[in-house]
Amino acid sequence: MSNSSSWTPLHARLHQTLRQRRLLPQQHRVLIGVSGGQDSLCLTKLLLDLQGKWGWQLAIAHCDHRWQLDTGLASHVQQIAQTWALPFYLQIAPEVTTSEAAARQWRYESLIEIAQGHGYQDVVTGHTKSDRAETTLYNLIRGAGTDGLQALTWQRALATGLQLVRPLLEVTRAETFQFCQEQHLPIWEDAYNQDLKFARNRIRQELLPYLQIHFNPQVETALAQTAELLRADVEYLENCAYQLRQQAMATVNGEQDGEMTPEGEDCSPPPRLNRLVLQQASLSLQRRVIRQFLKDAQKSAPSFEQIEAVTVLITAPNRSRTSSFPTGAIAEVEGNWITLRATQK
Repeated sequence: MSNSSSWTPLHARLHQTLRQRRLLPQQHRVLIGVSGGQDSLCLTKLLLDLQGKWGWQLAIAHCDHRWQLDTGLASHVQQIAQTWALPFYLQIAPEVTTSEAAARQWRYESLIEIAQGHGYQDVVTGHTKSDRAETTLYNLIRGAGTDGLQALTWQRALATGLQLVRPLLEVTRAETFQFCQEQHLPIWEDAYNQDLKFARNRIRQELLPYLQIHFNPQVETALAQTAELLRADVEYLENCAYQLRQQAMATVNGEQDGEMTPEGEDCSPPPRLNRLVLQQASLSLQRRVIRQFLKDAQKSAPSFEQIEAVTVLITAPNRSRTSSFPTGAIAEVEGNWITLRATQK
């Protein structure tokens, strides 16, 4: 494994993608999440080769889950970082997790901690077109809406001043493997990727190959394109919903103003939405406004059932209310308003 590399078509594609989508600005400090597998190694080598054109300051971060079959993996990734003369950061899990979701959440929390602690502006991961197709299919099976089906966006905010970037979403897993072979990169074979007790592995090993054989040889591309189309739709609808929510929460004839308690302390009103504003909107926007409203108020993503229960209140009779949410709050119709308030203990 050497630092030199010839310019390949994949280098050219990534260079063009970064320019067209404005993903990783020049001179940025970029932290690469490296698992040791083919996708993250491919991404790291490509960025290292493009570094001279973009002026990035690159570093490698590895998250050690302390899984038994990964013994030696952290040292393997550290050796790669040393070979490429890149700073290396290691985060070790405080406890062993068996849940896919918990492991993923811990990884992102760890990457945020490293990036913020060392002044990196971008965290990049090696998610590919294949990952995007699998995630779209996985979320479809679970009953996700358009937001879930857009699956793995090119970039999103992780924290203030910190972006998560996925530059390889137009590259398949077959292409990253071929690149690693050509560049003689030391891929760590992840035994957990073969474990069919994980739903994503069953989609990768069984469902997608079946769909390729019996329905569409280009099913990965088709699913990834669907996700890309939905990404633009979701972005537009979310912006529209945000603007509508601002109108629905605005002060109307002083109704939203706080009152003063007898002791003179400010008593802010509970969160609420104007039903008259929402009644003029489409059901699609109503649902999005309600979801944004509940997420902000409860600090957690609401379920489909919670969103529907509050959406019904837009046209419900006065004093109609929902059942209690897990947070203990209820939504209730008060004249022209839907009010979210804590239930009396």
